[in-house]
Amino acid sequence: MKSWLQSLKSSWALAFTFLWIIIIAMQWVSFASELWLEETRTLVLMTITMLALVKIIFPFRPWIEFIIKTATLFFILYRTLVSYSIIIPFGGAANRVDQFISNMSPYIWFSLIAWLIIEMVPLIVTTKQRIIVFSGINIAALAVLDSFTPTELWEEVAWIVFAGMGWLVTQHLQYFRQHYPQGWKHIRRYPYKIAANIAVIFALIIMVSVNMPEIQPALTDPYTAWTQHNSSNAVGINNGIGAVNQRMSTASGYSRQDNRLGGGFNFDYSPVMTVTTNQRSYWRGETKRIYSGTGWSDAGNDDQTLNDVSMAAELENTQETRHSTEQVVQTITMQNDQSYPVLFGAYSVNRVQSVDQDSRADGLHWNPEQAELLWSGGSRRTAYPKTYTLVSHVPVIPEKELRAKTFHELYGKNKQEAYLQIPDELPKRVRDLAKNVTATAKTPYEKVGLLQRYLQQNYAYTNNPDLSRRRSKDFVDAFLFEIREGYCDYFSTSLVMMSRSVGVPARWVKGYAPGQQTFSDEAATDDAGENMSSYSVTNADAHSWAEVYLGEYGWVPVEATPGFDMPLLTEKEDTKTPDAPEVKDQPEPEQPEQAPQVNPEEGLKIHPVFIAAAAAVLVLWVVYIVWRNRADIHFYLLRLRRGKPLTPGEKVVVETERWLRYMQRKGFARASHETLRESVARWSAEAPERAAILQQLLERFEQSRYSPATVTAEDWRNVRLQASLLHKEGRTRRWA
Repeated sequence: MKSWLQSLKSSWALAFTFLWIIIIAMQWVSFASELWLEETRTLVLMTITMLALVKIIFPFRPWIEFIIKTATLFFILYRTLVSYSIIIPFGGAANRVDQFISNMSPYIWFSLIAWLIIEMVPLIVTTKQRIIVFSGINIAALAVLDSFTPTELWEEVAWIVFAGMGWLVTQHLQYFRQHYPQGWKHIRRYPYKIAANIAVIFALIIMVSVNMPEIQPALTDPYTAWTQHNSSNAVGINNGIGAVNQRMSTASGYSRQDNRLGGGFNFDYSPVMTVTTNQRSYWRGETKRIYSGTGWSDAGNDDQTLNDVSMAAELENTQETRHSTEQVVQTITMQNDQSYPVLFGAYSVNRVQSVDQDSRADGLHWNPEQAELLWSGGSRRTAYPKTYTLVSHVPVIPEKELRAKTFHELYGKNKQEAYLQIPDELPKRVRDLAKNVTATAKTPYEKVGLLQRYLQQNYAYTNNPDLSRRRSKDFVDAFLFEIREGYCDYFSTSLVMMSRSVGVPARWVKGYAPGQQTFSDEAATDDAGENMSSYSVTNADAHSWAEVYLGEYGWVPVEATPGFDMPLLTEKEDTKTPDAPEVKDQPEPEQPEQAPQVNPEEGLKIHPVFIAAAAAVLVLWVVYIVWRNRADIHFYLLRLRRGKPLTPGEKVVVETERWLRYMQRKGFARASHETLRESVARWSAEAPERAAILQQLLERFEQSRYSPATVTAEDWRNVRLQASLLHKEGRTRRWA
């Protein structure tokens, strides 16, 4: 037992090494969290942590260690599969083993790779140079992924920098221990001093990074240059529909990435298409249903079936309204050479009439659940269609009838759970606000109307919101309670999530606003005698909005962005929409008094706890420095008060007063009738181990006060040394 404890005590360097490896591994798991299942992430983290603990706690022979690790790995794997209901144990032991073996793949491969990493890295990365290279490779890899993927990874990079620095400190101390055993034996008597110095260094780094001013780069990095080059030849970067790189000055347009919304943009009025139609409409593109907290994910559409498109054949729509609709014919003529993932049309497309003036539909696919007309290029490998004609069935909304329909009447058992998805991380105050706003409404239609009016009346539209106000990680929460201004993405996403919070299924839609009507001789009437109008649509018209599901009435578009007008067809009835109630107990957010901070989406946001800890360490360090040099500070203040430096003799007198006060605190007070010599003689008898020091201090005092001999600087230094020894003796030995 004693040898085992001694082994644990001597393995501190190994323990810290595994700690830094685990921290680095956790950053990669964090990056993969959106790609992996939750059980996979938990399994990998538990495997790495537990195997590292086994390596530290059980320093046995290799074959015994291997058996323990194997048992630990399979135990973790089994418990994880049971915890996430991948395995539901029943029957005897043989039956459970069979269940485990049948369901361990592919999870066991993740466990084995994690085991390999925890074994190989400490064996390979053994020197300072290798630690620097290993950390640098991880930092560079995450930096590349941060640039070329929508995931923000600067926090992970910061943790790897922290782990790398800690690893270097550990390696340095281990090297010092191995090559300078006598020096190590001396410094290990003062572990708190070593820890304090390390803490101060880290605290300084954190505080410098927090207070470092933001400076624009003098040179354009390669990725930004590449993105800017492509932005001139690709569909717009941000319309408000998601910034690809929010550190850039982006332009409006139809976005390809929606899983990280926010940032600002400049209006781009480059032409996109001309639409000739018998009914003004929003030109619908794609829809999204999975909200991640930062934006909208494509993963929610992966499980949906796509149908081939036959020209002029009616397209299936699983959730189309069962009530009256109006036919809308639109001919879209593209004005640029870009390729889009969809064909745009008024909701909802019922059939494709022609593509580039022919009757072929190669490259077209129909998503009946999302009502999306997808374009993949087809076998002809042609460019995106230049001209196509679509026929849509736009629902006519019976507002009076809808306003009276209850939740049960609209949904029954068909609650569309997929469109009620809310991430667990969505702050509770978002749900509370939605419920507060809709407290007076009874039906889904009324609740959506109140939410729509609330957003339009209480938040301002701007293409460049002030993101310095943002503190929350959640996009909707930050908009509703902190930023309180934005463009269509902010309003549409907030409406969808607030609608879901009160039980109304909703989804997010992006496309284009109607555009500007043009007047020409071409836009007259079509073959059926319909009056046709032309609309010019530009990148500045790129837009997003919400659609709410209202049972048998299908999906109904809802516009929440101020200044935008959704062209809805309604029956000729009382179309008054319920006014949003005045929301009480909803105070305006206080504006921070400090200077605006860096936008948290534009750089590293250090957790306030770490900042506070770093500030506390620095304050304690400053207090310690002041306390340690209090004598020098005292002499400096006396010098300022007198207007000239103190002589060595005067310093001896001041130092004598200090060590006399120290003796009094230790219980050795001078009697009123005693001279200093008498007191020192009594103290020397009571504490003989300090008699020599006290005698030397007494002699120097009498020399400075009574002797005609001059006290030299060397005498003063000797007094100070003896006084420090007196204090040290008081710390190392108890006074009698």
